[in-house]
Amino acid sequence: MLDNNANNITDITCSTALNKLKRKIPYGWDLNIYRGCKHNCKYCYALYSHKYLGETDFTKVFAKVNIAEQLDIELSKPGWRREVVNIGGVTDSYQPAEKDKKIMPDVLKVLIKHKTPAIISTKSDLILRDYDLIAELADITYVNVASTITTMDESVREQIEPFGSKSADRFRMLAEFRKTNASIGLHTMPIIPYITDSYENIEQLCSEAAKANVHYMLPGVLYLRGATKEHFFSFIKDTYPDKYDSLKNLYKKGSADKVYKDKLYNDIVNPLRKRYNISSSYIKPMREKMHKD
Repeated sequence: MLDNNANNITDITCSTALNKLKRKIPYGWDLNIYRGCKHNCKYCYALYSHKYLGETDFTKVFAKVNIAEQLDIELSKPGWRREVVNIGGVTDSYQPAEKDKKIMPDVLKVLIKHKTPAIISTKSDLILRDYDLIAELADITYVNVASTITTMDESVREQIEPFGSKSADRFRMLAEFRKTNASIGLHTMPIIPYITDSYENIEQLCSEAAKANVHYMLPGVLYLRGATKEHFFSFIKDTYPDKYDSLKNLYKKGSADKVYKDKLYNDIVNPLRKRYNISSSYIKPMREKMHKD
């Protein structure tokens, strides 16, 4: 290991690039070029993944500096079937470390070489740096570019996702990638009860999604478990103390109760998605492109 003290990034090597999942739909493989993430989202579900490293600070980042070479080895095997690879399912591939590390361009070149479809999810407009490579991959196989955008209120966004790009910049990024052959998605996840669940906020998100002409919008209510739950409620107690008791009452388990979720979807999310003519199907563009291939 080589510790890059200037950016608190530790360089590591990996023995495998792809992580095989139990499911195959909508994708059967994960690829994460980093461990840990500097975006410091207060609802991050991946905090548990640092445990086996003996780390408790998820903002300490480890960069897999050989992952492109390892990926090339794995995709070169005769048994590789060009299945969809999800990039950044645990940590954001375009977090601040990537500006200096520049690992993703080499990963994309490997995917292009092996004509391998990919889903890329990010909260950063740094992905625009690799626009040409992603557009090239999208010309030969299925590519989905998605961004999680939870609120258009920057004062809220700066609290819950302090080091992600501004929400408006993420929408501009999606609009740019809409000019390519990639499928474009808005992930409104998580919707945080009493903080980002207002009609006004969801409508703003739908309006911006419509302007960007996204292929789909995928909403999801906040889910809390393990270290994430403790981390989230510590943040709420300090930053939104007036919401603490209401959220504690709502999250007696990992999920908000059914009454709350039904009301949210039936009264706000689904009507607004219909009003702005935004599809709820992320599978449709995938099937269309994969079928052509």
